[in-house]
Amino acid sequence: MQEELLGLPGPYGEHGAGAHPDAPPVGADAVLAGLDPEQRAVATALHGPVCVLAGAGTGKTRAITHRIAYGVRSGVYQPQQVLAVTFTARAAGEMRGRLRQLGADGVQARTFHSAALRQLQYFWPRAVGGEVPRLLERKVQLVAEAAGRSGLRVQRTELRDLTAEIEWAKVTQIVPDDYPAAVAKSSREAPRDPAEIAKVYATYEQTKRDRGVIDFEDVLLLTAAILEDRPEIADRVRAQYRHFTVDEYQDVSPLQQRLLDQWTGGGASLCVVGDASQTIYSFTGATPDYLLGFRTRHPDATVVKLVRDYRSTPQVVHLANGLLSQARGQAAQHRLELVSQREAGPEPAYREYPDEPTEAESTAHLIKDLLATGVRASEIAVLFRTNSQSEVYEQALADLGISYQLKGAERFFERPEVREAGVLLKGAARAADDPLTAGAPDLAAQVRAVLATRGFAATPPAGSGAVRERWESLAALVRLAEEFEAARLAAGERADLAAYVAELDARAAAQHAPAVEGVTLASLHAAKGLEWDAVFLVGLSEGTLPIIYAKTDEQIEEERRLLYVGVTRARRLLTLSWSLSRSPGGRASRKPTRFLDGLRPGSSGPRARGGAGGAGGVERGAERAAGRRVRGPVKCRVCDRSLTDAVERKLRRCETCPSTMDEALYERLRSWRASKAREQGAPAYVVFTDATLMAIAEEVPGSTRELAMISGVGAMKLDKYGSDVLLLCAGEDPELVAESDAEPDGDPVRNSPEK
Repeated sequence: MQEELLGLPGPYGEHGAGAHPDAPPVGADAVLAGLDPEQRAVATALHGPVCVLAGAGTGKTRAITHRIAYGVRSGVYQPQQVLAVTFTARAAGEMRGRLRQLGADGVQARTFHSAALRQLQYFWPRAVGGEVPRLLERKVQLVAEAAGRSGLRVQRTELRDLTAEIEWAKVTQIVPDDYPAAVAKSSREAPRDPAEIAKVYATYEQTKRDRGVIDFEDVLLLTAAILEDRPEIADRVRAQYRHFTVDEYQDVSPLQQRLLDQWTGGGASLCVVGDASQTIYSFTGATPDYLLGFRTRHPDATVVKLVRDYRSTPQVVHLANGLLSQARGQAAQHRLELVSQREAGPEPAYREYPDEPTEAESTAHLIKDLLATGVRASEIAVLFRTNSQSEVYEQALADLGISYQLKGAERFFERPEVREAGVLLKGAARAADDPLTAGAPDLAAQVRAVLATRGFAATPPAGSGAVRERWESLAALVRLAEEFEAARLAAGERADLAAYVAELDARAAAQHAPAVEGVTLASLHAAKGLEWDAVFLVGLSEGTLPIIYAKTDEQIEEERRLLYVGVTRARRLLTLSWSLSRSPGGRASRKPTRFLDGLRPGSSGPRARGGAGGAGGVERGAERAAGRRVRGPVKCRVCDRSLTDAVERKLRRCETCPSTMDEALYERLRSWRASKAREQGAPAYVVFTDATLMAIAEEVPGSTRELAMISGVGAMKLDKYGSDVLLLCAGEDPELVAESDAEPDGDPVRNSPEK
């Protein structure tokens, strides 16, 4: 079979579990039952090009899987000639499951990398010769080696950023020599000097060649190159696949688009699905340009918009629409106005807390109250901007004995208890008369009996921690057995232990994990594509969302879209919260995110950018107090002890006394300092030392006098940097203020502090 030659059989074989390849296509119209008019329009548009603009919760996966199934069951598509491509193994696994249920066995649903790797493995011996180079699973270690060979000392925390830069360069098809210019052109914030990164990038590529290994980006690059250079191979692929569907098309990178162009060859039927308002991965090279420009490249394309939101209540949808109504830029011009199809629910709740621990503890108690009303833990999520925010919520939930799962942590099928359970279940499936399963009335009972030998019980253990997490993993396997058995019986197929073990193997290969019964903790990025009955969006303060390093208008708008994604994860209950300081007793200097201005009760309209007046302006003349600092002994402002250490005197507190530092402000100051140092070609400490920045972040001065009282801020630095520092302390961005205050002809007079 040609699909076997291409190395692309599905996880269930050529036609799928229980398939009947010779059966005639029957009941095609039944596939259309239950679709709304727009979804039906997608399903019946069998000949491309087709562009589906699908808002959050509008049933895009339902629409495109029914389209494929309708094409197969009506005889228009041959299943082995259809390739559905998406971006995650979980999404591909879900799509395969839906297609099987709809009778579209044999259709391939894969990630870009998975599909390309199969083709590369098959065609490499003919196109290049020999075996395919070994695939490098993790590139961080090789990047570290390349940095060392390039003469750079790199901190462990920098390695991830360096690796991400190399990945971005490769998916945007930028070679090492062109990297510095590309960074400057894109206004990208490089983690190190671009010339240094280019050197590491070049050394990394050479090291790979020396070792005979390739990375995941190379899989796409090499496959595209073979198809471009060998027309006869490209023809074979295009003869195999005549119909392509690309999900999440707003996230495609230039490299993925290049490969897709080779796959289709301009002649295949193409259907793309996406939502520009959910573009949140531009830092990885993803761009909505191909989605937004699809109709330009394909003037004859059928375009269908899905705006009926079946996921969220009108109250949640109203907030989501409100967020996008304030957006700017190209993606905002193509936003979709969602229309909820659900009954009314409660209004989103907005909560302000004095500090982060209180926010986490209160959120945990709210979750406990929800659980008491019957809401399942797996239907509750706590979402945050950065992974570093999770720890305090993990502790708060554990303190109340609430189970949780951390999204993006250890993969389900790699957990020791899951691997051990798989071995036991395989052994039981092979034994025809296993005493453990002999008396079990159904599949789920057999699975429970096998897992009981490793301590699994119907009742969960008390508390949380490793014991509870182990139980949750095993319980997920039992629930999966129940769901698998119900689905097989509904299809008139047998559900035995051997079939269940095959299902586990297929899911493990696709990393399609079952749901674990616990509250989900996840970053907003990791939450994309998921949904829950109740969602808590936490830590929504300036400096965190938008994140401190979001500088340009495009970056700020992507942060807004990130919040939009978070809001649209909620089906019914939505709580948005922020804290005024990081630590108990800290200065209450944080502000709620600007994205909620005009949307949350009691707030005014969108916050204006710029404005150096008030506390942000630099006061002159007699107000300059650089030489008026208090002389003599310096006492700790917490415990009143006399200070002798230079850093303690600068901070005006003992090292062991609690800090009131505004963490978000400190990060803003560090980012600003790095920018100034680059402009001047000088080390960062020449601008301000770390201790001075810490002192500023603890004092949060509101005037020149207050700033001048801080050790390390002399008269010269006050003149040079005072305006910027006070703007940062006031929550403003000096660059944006300068841009907004400048006259059209660039007249600098308006930027003068005296004006």
